[in-house]
Amino acid sequence: MTLQLQSAAGLLALCLLAWACGGFRRGVTLRVVVAGLAGQLALGAAMLHVAPFRAAFSYVGDAVSALARATTAGTSLVFGYLGGGPLPFVEPFPGAAFILFFQALPLVLLVGALSALLYHWRVLPLLVGVMGRIVTAGFGLGGAAGFSIAANVFVGMVEAPLLIRAWLARLTRSEIFVVMVAGLATISGNTLVVYATLLAPVVPDAAGQLLAASLIAAPASVLAAMLMIPPEPGFVPDPAQAKAAPLYTSSMEALVQGTMDGLQLLLGIMATLIVFVALVALVNLAIEPLTGMSLQSLAGWVFRPLALAMGVPWAESAIIGASLGVKLVINEFVAYLNLAQSGGAGLSERSRLILTYALCGFTNIGSLGIMLGGMCAMCPERRADIVALGWPSLLAATLACCMVGATVGILTP
Repeated sequence: MTLQLQSAAGLLALCLLAWACGGFRRGVTLRVVVAGLAGQLALGAAMLHVAPFRAAFSYVGDAVSALARATTAGTSLVFGYLGGGPLPFVEPFPGAAFILFFQALPLVLLVGALSALLYHWRVLPLLVGVMGRIVTAGFGLGGAAGFSIAANVFVGMVEAPLLIRAWLARLTRSEIFVVMVAGLATISGNTLVVYATLLAPVVPDAAGQLLAASLIAAPASVLAAMLMIPPEPGFVPDPAQAKAAPLYTSSMEALVQGTMDGLQLLLGIMATLIVFVALVALVNLAIEPLTGMSLQSLAGWVFRPLALAMGVPWAESAIIGASLGVKLVINEFVAYLNLAQSGGAGLSERSRLILTYALCGFTNIGSLGIMLGGMCAMCPERRADIVALGWPSLLAATLACCMVGATVGILTP
């Protein structure tokens, strides 16, 4: 109970910190605060404690396992034992034959193709439309912004704004900021499947937990964003709902284009992992002889207060803080990979769950660059606003992910 109270106090402290980072601006309404906190707690309670939703976790996990097995059939044909096929030698130790690029990352291709197909069949637009109306009604946002926020639960930080490209130029500065924060505070369906596969041995019902984290992050991101940059005085939201424009002319085109988009993402993940891991190693080579500490260790101390705010015990807060630092400096993929490889050593089951939720977001410097480039290309007339809001959006999204972790801490004994 003490740790749950710590999480509750931490959630309020994170809200206050977001407001302070925005300069204690006027215009923050009670409606936004209540909707943000209630939305997080209601979604968290439903996902963690309501039996039907809990049961759905297992179905999501089964679906991810099926996707992984199906992908292995393809990678085994193309790459042989490198892709998960039968080994021509005896494995020296469990996991020795696992090669990330050939066995885990190709899931992105299959999920990308299926996502495009579900979009073409209007399944995803239907789900997003319902969620968008809920977000709009709860926070008083315009329809286009609400639609983009809801879409971020399923697609990435560039794809969601793309769905409302025709409305971007007409959004207020506050609405653009909300769209950017929501894009960084959630993850896409493609990466969710990959992370769930990595975390399955460490986190029970990993796929369902990550889906729940991305859902809870929607109200958390709106709350953090509107605390930092509230709507302008006299703002009247446009209730008109943005509609998802057709992107494909046929199911076959959707499959082909979805696969090509997945390939770009796959290569982008590979290149980003190589470069950012190498850069962190290079920095460590420079600072460790001088300080005796690695960049991750330093990040552990910097982010330790955020770990405590989520309700983590002091003894475990340095580990959690280091993971949050790895996520920000490199990306969440490496942070999840470290968690999977370590098995959550040094962390209680509760702390592992909190960390799993807090890491679930594209809150890293590389993703910020991708989002800024994509949104500026989509809406060049608002380039100045988008670029100016870049670093604040990363800060707000980081706080939003920590709010998600604190919410889980409140609901987990």
